[in-house]
Amino acid sequence: MLFHMPARLYFGSGEINNLRLIVDEYLKVKNPVLITDKGIVQSGLLDNVLKQFPCIKMFDGIEANPKSDTINKIAEKIRRMKPDLVIGFGGGSPLDAGKALSLLATNHGNIEDYEGKEKYKNDPLPFLAIPTTCGTGSEVTWVSVITDVNRKFKMSIKGPKMYPAVSIVDPDLIKTLPSSIIASTGLDALTHAVEAYLSKPATFITDNHAVKAVKLILGAIEGAYDDIENHHTERENLMFGSTIAGFAFGNSDVTAVHCISESIGALYDIPHGVANSIFLPHVLSYNLPDCFVKMATLARQTGIDEADDMTAAEFFIQNIKKLSKRLGIPLFRDLNIGKEQFDRISKMSFENNSTPSNPRKLGQEDYLNILENAYE
Repeated sequence: MLFHMPARLYFGSGEINNLRLIVDEYLKVKNPVLITDKGIVQSGLLDNVLKQFPCIKMFDGIEANPKSDTINKIAEKIRRMKPDLVIGFGGGSPLDAGKALSLLATNHGNIEDYEGKEKYKNDPLPFLAIPTTCGTGSEVTWVSVITDVNRKFKMSIKGPKMYPAVSIVDPDLIKTLPSSIIASTGLDALTHAVEAYLSKPATFITDNHAVKAVKLILGAIEGAYDDIENHHTERENLMFGSTIAGFAFGNSDVTAVHCISESIGALYDIPHGVANSIFLPHVLSYNLPDCFVKMATLARQTGIDEADDMTAAEFFIQNIKKLSKRLGIPLFRDLNIGKEQFDRISKMSFENNSTPSNPRKLGQEDYLNILENAYE
């Protein structure tokens, strides 16, 4: 049973203030670059970072569901600069982009050349991850997900050298997030934890992290949604739950929820957290016959007092549906994706490399049924 998580993790309120110290005294590098997005720049969250690194070169052109052509253009500039550290600051998109750029800084070609596991010849540059949402988990995983613009397909680029060298998880960085982002990224983190627990590659170690994450996230998300700035404990528990959910799925896998959401994200640029939030209960309903005993464990760990496993599992799914409604998560039909697109989405979902990890066997027709049920 293998569990691998080599990132050095700094967790707690105010840890962002130690960024310069960590870079100078632990990483001992001199020429970092910063990867982020324009929304982060406009939010003012970077002010503290820029005080500590007033001359840092910044690339803020990362979009939601980062695109391969964007990554490749930035990589050309970074190679000429010869940095010794890449810092990713933001949600899952800047963190995934930062990992990809760490790889391309030391390897030739385009990011499309590295789809799959450990395709790089040279070790990537050290990467420092600073998440600013409560849903990514990318700060403690070995995967970078980048959209191939030519295929409209989300690629997974992964390898043991792609773990962040350091992650700074500071719950205060999410104090100003809009409630809608708390909802979608918080349920994204819940999806990571639930899928890690139910996936076929799950182990005793990942199960323990996943169950703890589910309890933390479900216990904190509504308080954080109501008043993220003043609910310090909920803010901290949500970020901690997101991080240990990353421990779990980074060492097991995700399942069909991600297969669908990554397909929809690549095709229609739907935010990843929103797509995961929409499809989590529908995939759980599909998987129920093959994993209701484990689902019942999650139900009881989160306060559902039912002796019968199937009944407890069904209540767990219903509670997630009700929670999504209270948090304002849209319905699938609200995304304005026509039914004529379902065949394409189901085909792409089936081809996702996490399909074999789903606890219940499913083919393209099963994906199509899940889409139709979610739409109705």
